[in-house]
Amino acid sequence: MDEYVAAHLDEGQAAIVQALRAFMAIHAPDAREVISRGSPAWKGRQLIAIVSRSKTHITLAFARGAEFSDPERRLEGIGKTTRHLKLKNAADVDDALLSGYVRQAVELDLNEA
Repeated sequence: MDEYVAAHLDEGQAAIVQALRAFMAIHAPDAREVISRGSPAWKGRQLIAIVSRSKTHITLAFARGAEFSDPERRLEGIGKTTRHLKLKNAADVDDALLSGYVRQAVELDLNEA
């Protein structure tokens, strides 16, 4: 993942991804950092979350986000499985915002048959 960050991200995007890496190390310690479909991702038994970049933000997509409880309706997306958040700066990698989603992603992955 270090190579991806150095080669593909500007300074602001890199700061967001580095903050995500630190966050995931704490909140999903058993998830492995991988490159999936050309992008940084975290994988347990299955893919948990993947990062993609745009000109204005980093997208953090949860592979099974459509199954999450999201009472505040912060997740975006309308597909059958994935939901995502747009992170515009490293401060958006916030425990209050992300910890519940990451916990659900890890629980769904652990309960995968």
